[in-house]
This record gives sequence, structure tokens and C-alpha cells, in this order.
Amino acid sequence: MVDLTRRAVLGAIGLGVVGTALSFPRLTGADIPGRGKSALTIALFGTEQDALQRQDLINGFQRKHPDIPVRIVAIQGQDWSEYFAKILTMIAAGTPPDVVTVATEGTQLFASRMAHPLDEFVQRDAAEMQEYFDDVHPSLIESFLYKGSLFQLPDNFNAANVFYNTSALQRAGLERPNDNWTVDDFFTVARKMKASGQGSFLPYFWNNRLWGGVVPWLYVNKTSFLTEEKAPGGDWFWQKFYPKETPRGGGYLWENADALNDATVESFSVLQRLVSEGLAANPAQGGGNELVALFSTGAVGMTPAGGYWVQGLKEAGVANDAYDVTFFPAMNGQRHQFGAGGYAIMDVSERKDEAWEWLKYCVSIEGMSIAHNKPDSSLPRRSLNDKLYGAGTGPAHWNVFYDTLVKFPTTGPMPAPPQQAAVESALLKNVVSTIMNGPNGVKPGLELMQRDLELALKGR
Repeated sequence: MVDLTRRAVLGAIGLGVVGTALSFPRLTGADIPGRGKSALTIALFGTEQDALQRQDLINGFQRKHPDIPVRIVAIQGQDWSEYFAKILTMIAAGTPPDVVTVATEGTQLFASRMAHPLDEFVQRDAAEMQEYFDDVHPSLIESFLYKGSLFQLPDNFNAANVFYNTSALQRAGLERPNDNWTVDDFFTVARKMKASGQGSFLPYFWNNRLWGGVVPWLYVNKTSFLTEEKAPGGDWFWQKFYPKETPRGGGYLWENADALNDATVESFSVLQRLVSEGLAANPAQGGGNELVALFSTGAVGMTPAGGYWVQGLKEAGVANDAYDVTFFPAMNGQRHQFGAGGYAIMDVSERKDEAWEWLKYCVSIEGMSIAHNKPDSSLPRRSLNDKLYGAGTGPAHWNVFYDTLVKFPTTGPMPAPPQQAAVESALLKNVVSTIMNGPNGVKPGLELMQRDLELALKGR
């Protein structure tokens, strides 16, 4: 049964991940710390150093629950897909973790195949949990509902906002953009930055990835590359914990490709114009390390980033008044994109009650404050962000991070169905060709993207 589950999930992730899974040594029972010992095992996407940094969190938890030993297992990988594949290897080895950290990219994969719904626990401890939900924006919770059930409690999130170099803005003779600025305003700012810049300065730099790549430009235009629907159900949750909120349904569904609608073509055309005018870079592949370096040296005027960047810029020696943050510019709307993270309980775990206590502690004020004591991510609890980013730590308008949810309540998670890895691959492989072949190349590029997305989604 375990091997069948493993094959099924690998199929759901996509062929690209099977290739990734084959590129690292297979874990065996002897490789996995704590095999045969009675402890709540938490799988963490990160390094051994990341695991060691959770020791204070473990200590805080065990002060409340001295009878529940906890072990954190760090799992390294190039990306979330490789992390997910290694979790499957642990299952196949007969030593699955009890709890796993999962970001938006893997929420629906885990919910559809491996995670245990939290419904029974949330309803049982409703009085205790109400304080948490009162402090958390409903959009973040909604992103962790799947087909009517809740699978995770968010303990961090990051919306895609626009970070800008204050010196570049001032050099161009401009003031901070209004919150409701438009794409036309964005072009004006970018052109003036370029005219006043020197050397290899670029007004806008971005990465070709699911978070902060093309998706923000789609969302502000009320579109996406997949159809977005809401699953039925979820009333049990909304009516109990958010009675003043119009019920939002049972979670997001992204089941069909939609790369050829007119609004998507328009958004890609905006990116094509930015690149062709020399206002934006040909998007780089991968993460943001290069981007931090470029931004910190003043070589970039604007870039998409989130609250996590405050810590990254601080470590790069960038003063908090050398940059600031604002919302993404509006097109047909101003909806934003976010990604969130939290813990999920594995369905195969024999310690679900203990695992639930861990989840509750991690989203408590004490637990979240211990786990996130640096400005390396925005926090779902409104009440904790002031301490994290205020008092001269974050940029002047750091409130933008949480206000993105408040001012633009339709703001939602990046499209991440159970076939997320295959879908993301189909998106990213077509972005550059779509925007680099001139204005007449946008529609043909999106036709190829539509084809690849349809093939990726057939793995459901």
C-alpha cells in the first residue's frame, strides 16, 4: 500500500519531479533520525542549521507538553518538488514524519494525497482556536481549505508587493507612488528611472517563477493562466469562526488551463513592452539571491518581493530607508498574489492528537513569536507584525505587507493545484519565449503554454 501510494503521488507531482527524485540517494530506514523511537517527528524543508534554530520552539512546546518528545528532521532540496519527493521516500521507507511544513505550492498535493484534515480538531477546540482566527485574515485561511476541509493553519505568508530603491525614485524626481497607481503610472516611473539611471541600471527586475513572476501581473488584471473556481462546502468553518464574513466556499480549485483569455494576453503584452523598451530584464530563472545583490548595489529600481525581503536586505547591509514598498499597480483590478506556509498532519501518523497540539502551539502568540523573531516573513497574526517590522526595522511603509490583504480582499494564493510541479514547469518554460519574440509573439507563445498546461493538468 505504501509503494502504491508513493507511485500515485509521484504521478500527481509530475514527470519532472520523478526525474528530480531519481537524482538523490534513496533514503533508508537507517538514514532517518529517530527510527524506532517514540517521538513526534516534524519534517522541515531546510538545512540542519534551520532545524537547530527551531530548538527554542521545541523548548517552548515541551514546557507546555513535557510528555510529548519532539524531533525535527531537516530535509534539503533544490525546490519544493524535491522536498515533496523526499517525504514520499520516507513514507516508502516506513518512517513517515507525523507533521510536515508545507507551503502553498504543495498544499493541494498533500491535501489530496497525504494530509489529514484538521476539521475534527478545530471544531473540538473551537473556543481555544477562536482567538487565533480573530487575529488572522480570512484570505489566508481560505488558501488552506481544500474541497471543504481545512488542512493547515498559516504561520507565515508573503504577498507580492513592489519594492523600490528610494534613491532611484528621488533621482528621477519622483515621489512614492499612490496606493492606487496604475500600469500607465508604472511605465512613467520606469521610464523616468531609466532616463536618470547610469550604467547597467534597470528600472524593473524579476524572476521567472510562480511567486512574483508573471502571476502578479495577471492578478491585477483579474485573470490567471488557470481557471479559478471555489469548491462547495466549508460552511461549517466560516459560519463558526468568521460569522461576519460572507462564506467563501470550500477552497480554491484550479482544474483547467486558461492561458488564452484576452486579459492574460494583455498582461503578457505589458511584460513584453517592459522588456522590449529596456525597462525590465529578461526574467531570470530561479530564486532571489541574485536579485538581493543587484538591488542592494542600486542596480535595480523596482522588483516584486514580500516581507521576507526585509531580513535579506538587512543581511546584505541595506539600510531600511534605502528602499520602500508599495502595492502592485492596477490594471482592471488590483488583486494581489500571496503564498503562505504552515504545518500539515500526515494521514499515516499514529500521533495525530500530539501533532495537533504542535500545530496549535506554533500558531499561538508565543509559538509564532519564537519561530519568527526576525523580519523574514509576514505573519498571519495582525498583532505580531508591528513588533516584527516596526521601530525602524522595516521600510517606512511596511504596513503594506498586511494591508495588501485588508485593502484588496480578493487577494489570493498563487495557482497551485495538486499537479503544481508539472503546471509550474509548463508555465515557466514558456514565459521567456512568449515575451521575447515581439508583440506578435505573445499569442503564439500563449498557445504553446495552453497546450503544455492542459497536458500537465491531465495528471489529476
